[in-house]
Amino acid sequence: MQGELEHPARGSVRIVLYFADPKVNLYQLRQWYQPLVELSKTWPVVVVSRSPSSMLRLIEESPLPVVYLRKIVDFENFLAEQDIRIVLYVNQNVKNFQSMRYGRMWHVFINHGESDKAYMASNQYKAYDYAMVAGDAALERLSHALWDYDVSKRALVIGRPQADYFTGELPYTPDDRVTVLYAPTWEGDRGSMSYGSVLTHGLAIARSLLADSRFRLIYRPHPRSGVTNPEYRQANEQIIGMIAAANARDSRAQHVFDENPAIGWQLGSTDVAITDISAMVYDRLATGKPLIVTRPSSPEAQVETDGYLGSAEWLDADAAPDVIAQVERVRGDAEALERLQHWVKYHFGDTTPGAATGRFHGAVQHLMGEWEQHAAIHLADKRVGQFDVLDGDEDDEDEAPGAD
Repeated sequence: MQGELEHPARGSVRIVLYFADPKVNLYQLRQWYQPLVELSKTWPVVVVSRSPSSMLRLIEESPLPVVYLRKIVDFENFLAEQDIRIVLYVNQNVKNFQSMRYGRMWHVFINHGESDKAYMASNQYKAYDYAMVAGDAALERLSHALWDYDVSKRALVIGRPQADYFTGELPYTPDDRVTVLYAPTWEGDRGSMSYGSVLTHGLAIARSLLADSRFRLIYRPHPRSGVTNPEYRQANEQIIGMIAAANARDSRAQHVFDENPAIGWQLGSTDVAITDISAMVYDRLATGKPLIVTRPSSPEAQVETDGYLGSAEWLDADAAPDVIAQVERVRGDAEALERLQHWVKYHFGDTTPGAATGRFHGAVQHLMGEWEQHAAIHLADKRVGQFDVLDGDEDDEDEAPGAD
């Protein structure tokens, strides 16, 4: 059943996934669909959309019920009639604060992936009651970056539950070709976040792989590619055109331009993945399969080298034309594969199928128990004005997306 735009029964909702962004950032939410569907079998979960563009798309695709609450007064009324105990957030949209001012429920940052972007150690973590994180790498990252943040209490380790649902039908027929996933991020909106490689590496990567009949290219660009840089957008479009031309020359190649919202087979079925510094690095890392990371060409880009990226298989822009040699090396290098397994455990802990889902459910159970304890203490406190409207809450539609 797809998402329903209907008002849930009074008092029936326990968990809300709050999403204030426009549809361009729905990729941040999509990866949580299946883990939340499984969670909703125990605790009802509803997606709250504050954006009309997202709401229209969610109605088409969400496997969870959807409630459209554009105005803050609508959100207040919803909270007043439901028994909300946990509100989940997948990004740092400024409109999150319109929800977070309400107490007597846990506000929990679940993010949309594990990565070593500067975003992943933002002081904004302190705004939430709790954060769910992937593993030891995240704990160390937060401990190092944030002053006076109680990691042991406020960071709940769950692994990567999305990896338990990596599925999907292959858009090609497997053969003896080496299948390479190239999944770059977008260009970023500032120097420190300039991790995108489409313009600096991507064209050379595509040319090399498409010209060699031993390889198949799966190209999955970030949905925001080119939103701030026309040249980046043009390079992305050029790669898409190159793939179409290569398939026209040889239909057996089955190269793929992948713009499907669902993520799964791309990570689990490909022989080698090439990604930028982004959550895709760690989505792939969770599979334990060979991985190459593009080195940002921007001198302003912040690169954390204390964790996995300190031992990653890097691809510089000037080496991109020789990407095939790098692909062949990482497939057969025993030491590289052993290092990879070390970092899989460091970032995600136990990656046995189902283990992360179990930790996710355990974290929610813990928060539900904490809620019950606090509710028992404060239930009699009927403070007036809990849902008073503050001035300046009605932002213009689709402003300030929480993109990463």
